Amino acid sequence: MPKTLTRLDYGRRIARAMALIAADPARPPSLEAMAEAAAFSPFHFHRLYREMTGETPAETLARERLSRAAAMLVREGLPVAQVAKRCGYGSAAAFTRAFRTAYGVPPAAYRDAGGIGTPLLPRTPEETGMFEVTIREEPALRLACLPHRGKYEAIGTVYDRLLAWAGARGLVTPEARCIALYHDDPVSVAEKDLRSDAGITVPPGTVGSEDVRIVELPPTRAASLLFKGPYAELEGAYTWLYREWLPGSGEEPADQPAREDYLNDPRSLPPSEWLTAVMIPLKERTA
Repeated sequence: MPKTLTRLDYGRRIARAMALIAADPARPPSLEAMAEAAAFSPFHFHRLYREMTGETPAETLARERLSRAAAMLVREGLPVAQVAKRCGYGSAAAFTRAFRTAYGVPPAAYRDAGGIGTPLLPRTPEETGMFEVTIREEPALRLACLPHRGKYEAIGTVYDRLLAWAGARGLVTPEARCIALYHDDPVSVAEKDLRSDAGITVPPGTVGSEDVRIVELPPTRAASLLFKGPYAELEGAYTWLYREWLPGSGEEPADQPAREDYLNDPRSLPPSEWLTAVMIPLKERTA
């Protein structure tokens, strides 16, 4: 029991340091500030952080910066120099090198192409068959959820905190699924008011704490579209599903939030390989 309590305490403390990094990736906190937030000695902080999270603080910072940069490029179409400055890079050249290394293309090309993910809108009649929507039966799910308020692309920082919480409890297993819930339309609702939940499936008996709550989802029919590519490009999947597929499907959405099921680990793969199942819960069909 003492070892378990110590690990839980370490997880809480490291989560505070992760939140400090995520608060403003353009202005990274010092080693001393992170160590103070986690209440660890600066001499040991880096080792403890890496052992608890699987990455270094510098890797967390780089991931947060590039994720936000991708969203600014593909959703806002901002100039490269402006994105570089807003994300904390010393120059556009340094940003371009970092972005090309992670995403495989320079940021200007990424922005002009509208991203690198699987195309969602057909360009020729022959391509219309490539967009497959599957109706799947999702089982009842128990999620440990950490709420997020604000722009959806920032939910990655909330997942960092949630996984620190779950890891300290031995809940990050091969069977666990990371499923986020999205409650609002980002075009219709003010950015500051957008509601979402970072979630991970947990076994019976798991108890929430530290702002983590347990959410029970009932068995659900869902329309699922598999998307391959950066998370910053997922809004295009929703646009196609709601504009093109749903009106002609004969289906109606259920009174549940949209879901994103993250199918592989973004820390170990380049953004071009990230797989996400975008799901719209559907009403049960009546006879």
